[in-house]
Amino acid sequence: MRILLVEDHSSLADSLAQALRATGLTVDVLQDGVAADLALTDQDFNLVVMDVGLPRMDGFEVLARLRARGNRVPVLMLTARSEVKDRVQGLNLGADDYLAKPFELTELEARVKALLRRSVLGGDHQQRCGPLVFDLNTSRFSLKGEPLNLTSREQAVLSVLIARPGRVMSKEQLASQVFGLDDEINPEAIEIYIHRLRRKLEDSPVRIVTFRGLGYLLEATRDAQ
Repeated sequence: MRILLVEDHSSLADSLAQALRATGLTVDVLQDGVAADLALTDQDFNLVVMDVGLPRMDGFEVLARLRARGNRVPVLMLTARSEVKDRVQGLNLGADDYLAKPFELTELEARVKALLRRSVLGGDHQQRCGPLVFDLNTSRFSLKGEPLNLTSREQAVLSVLIARPGRVMSKEQLASQVFGLDDEINPEAIEIYIHRLRRKLEDSPVRIVTFRGLGYLLEATRDAQ
């Protein structure tokens, strides 16, 4: 799953991004409101974590413009402002949660996971496809009750597929969730990750089906249902 982190303090942004990436998330980092507004106009994210006090365009304006476009991606606002009126303003503009600085990384991680559970997993903390399970609380996959060892990119691809059961995902759609803004997006590389995942799933009733010219779908055989 892909997160946009918008924070203008470089050291804080780096530490937050590192902590979130350690949980298996793809994290893009931007440091001003105009760049965030542009990214949110033409990129898809599962969650936005955004500071209020941003240069060029503040977080409230970015949020207002985002909601005016009809984009309902969950937004967690970060702020050093403690006034109730500021929190109310953010929530009225469409923020889903609010976290005042300073905060513990563990609290940020918990709030991020809670928002992703509601938006991606419909409130559940697990997504299943037969004996394949993705646990959002631990950001880990298991297969038949045993941990499934995946690289970060393999996990990113598989998490997109398992979150959309029965839906064919194109290489371009998968690439948009797997590669960050600073990466060279290469949809053809998705084929490599799909091949590796198939090898790791080959002894299970879970498989990745190719629909030529359309993309890939994750499914479990009837015996596994």
